[in-house]
Amino acid sequence: MNHYETVFILNPVLSVDQVKEAVQKYADLITTNGGDFVNKEDWGLKKFAYPIQNKKSGFYHLFDFKVNAEVVHALELEFRRDERVMRYLTVKLDKHAELWAEKRIERLTAKS
Repeated sequence: MNHYETVFILNPVLSVDQVKEAVQKYADLITTNGGDFVNKEDWGLKKFAYPIQNKKSGFYHLFDFKVNAEVVHALELEFRRDERVMRYLTVKLDKHAELWAEKRIERLTAKS
């Protein structure tokens, strides 16, 4: 299993319940296919530097997980099919990025 991070942006016209339902859909897709979550972060509603689909903001979410590559392809296919998702980016982490991600999580938990 490889270590991945995915950041995706959901449409700002969605209600809080619709956002939670969309996030849960993608989290379930990962876990039902044998993936393990390292971290999930809700970055909230953020303003864009430039308009995307005539919108000026969106709901950002980060998934940090370990899974097989086939599941990542299925996840990205679902992102492309879902009109609620405005943008997404999935990155495979190497050992240096994994260490940085662990430090970032430690900083976030220390602030809480």
